[in-house]
Amino acid sequence: MSVDKVKAYFAKYGMEDRVMEMNHSSATVELAAEALGCEPCRIAKTMSFLQGERAILIVAAGDARVDNKKYKAQFQTKAKMIPRDEVEEWIGHAPGGVCPFAIKEGVAVYLDESLKRFDLVYPAAGSGNSAIGLNLEELEKYSGAVGWIDVCRY
Repeated sequence: MSVDKVKAYFAKYGMEDRVMEMNHSSATVELAAEALGCEPCRIAKTMSFLQGERAILIVAAGDARVDNKKYKAQFQTKAKMIPRDEVEEWIGHAPGGVCPFAIKEGVAVYLDESLKRFDLVYPAAGSGNSAIGLNLEELEKYSGAVGWIDVCRY
């Protein structure tokens, strides 16, 4: 399971115990917020895009939406999400559990400015019923993010 890959990834840093597995689904922003007892905007959703033959991830606040004009200005290409049935093949995690940890080699991770409103956020941890609470410094470090971008509106 992908959650096991994420736990193994965090074990390298002594943080595997911070991965939470819930009894209820956290596969959507709303379900994750309900399961964690937090505001939906604090869920750090990870969206998967194709840029030619390359996959990228954008981690954004739960209430943020990709702004097509901002995306095109940032990447010089139109936003094209990876089809749901291809996400696991490209990223290494299935929809509902996509996160920026323990992903396939060559997948670039970007963090959206929409997250900077919060001191603590909750990205998924590889399954549709898992999450990990991280501050922004930890998110940046453990995601291996290329950097911060501004491609969403909220």
